Amino acid sequence: MFSYSFGQTSLESQLEAFGITEAYDRNLEKAVSYAKTLSKDDLLPFARQRHDGPDVDPIAKAADRIRKSCDDLIVLGTGGSSLGAQAAIAIARFNKGPVRIHTPDSLCPFEMDLLFKELDTARTHVLAISKSGTTAETLAQLLACRAWIEAGQHSDNLGDHFTFITEPGERPLRTYGEKLGSPILDHPTDVGGRFSVLTNVGMLPVAVSGLSVEKFRKGAEEVCAQFMAQPESATAVVGAALTHSLYQEKGITQVLVMPYAESLRAFTRWHGQLWAESLGKDGIGTTPIRAIGPVDQHSQLQLFLDGPNDKFCTFITVPSFGKGPRIDAAEAKAYGLDYMANRTIGDTVTCQSKATQETLRKKGRTVREIVIDSLSEENLGGLFVSFMLETVVTAHLMGVNAFDQPAVEEGKILTRQYLSDLPE
Repeated sequence: MFSYSFGQTSLESQLEAFGITEAYDRNLEKAVSYAKTLSKDDLLPFARQRHDGPDVDPIAKAADRIRKSCDDLIVLGTGGSSLGAQAAIAIARFNKGPVRIHTPDSLCPFEMDLLFKELDTARTHVLAISKSGTTAETLAQLLACRAWIEAGQHSDNLGDHFTFITEPGERPLRTYGEKLGSPILDHPTDVGGRFSVLTNVGMLPVAVSGLSVEKFRKGAEEVCAQFMAQPESATAVVGAALTHSLYQEKGITQVLVMPYAESLRAFTRWHGQLWAESLGKDGIGTTPIRAIGPVDQHSQLQLFLDGPNDKFCTFITVPSFGKGPRIDAAEAKAYGLDYMANRTIGDTVTCQSKATQETLRKKGRTVREIVIDSLSEENLGGLFVSFMLETVVTAHLMGVNAFDQPAVEEGKILTRQYLSDLPE
């Protein structure tokens, strides 16, 4: 699965070096107590998605129907209705699936025009996702997709081109799906969008991509079991206690997540929403920073090393020694590149990650490394739930509600008002 470490030094020695041992012990005790309460009362609906749950068969049937009907799937959704799926299916690029999946999650007229020009309406399916069923961006894209497909002379079987995921009850997206006669899957009412990656919201695109829903959830179940059995050593609990102690005592107000694996780039976007939207309340919160190694060594690393010491750095690595193309020894030596002779691309990436972490530690930065043994469904499922648990426990320590986002509602209301005020 995966493990965490703090380099060649122990966590205890790092706590002592930063002078936060007492704060950490206090926060760890609170975090463990809270974790036990969550386990006892089963207050984690996002973590209750079982590999053999009642929704697995409906997801499989919906995915099979979509795969048989199209070459391209457009997933309409924004924020939590899209980012989790994007992060999950990123590993499918190593096993090219039968359907190309497009995720235009940020509303853009030029990108939508380009997408429509590239795809064949007859072989395109649209999956529209919105928990509330009122998301303006998703509804706008949906209406545009319908007009585009109708223009392709497919009005007779229009409903067959669409699938919907939204909550039960009266809401625009559900009404729209019902009128089209399209399949509608219920969005779990007790799981918010940014926590929904392991529900049908993330797992239907996973199934369409050819990845295993069961494996994603088994990985999550394994992490949850460890969290419940031994919370004091769980990555999520230790991470939350450390994050909050650094925030309280050392003014560490930014949280960096930097994978050294291109397939985890989308994971950093998912984590950015999860962390920011869950913790940023009442003047409290820490800011997520996205980076990807090794490319961001050449853009953001200068700031991380020589700028303000206000960041808790988490590196996510995948063992890659000996992986990838091997550099010809004679060719390398001919150009004075002896250190590259007979090395693989994976050797280079591994050494870059190790060197970056060591340099940051020497500069007095707090660095945690999470090592996953492979880019598998099980490992990614475990990583998803671990970061969700860490976010929830951190919110508890900060004294904020991890599951709402009240400040963004005004902007949504004003958007609808401004659209209504435009001349027809």
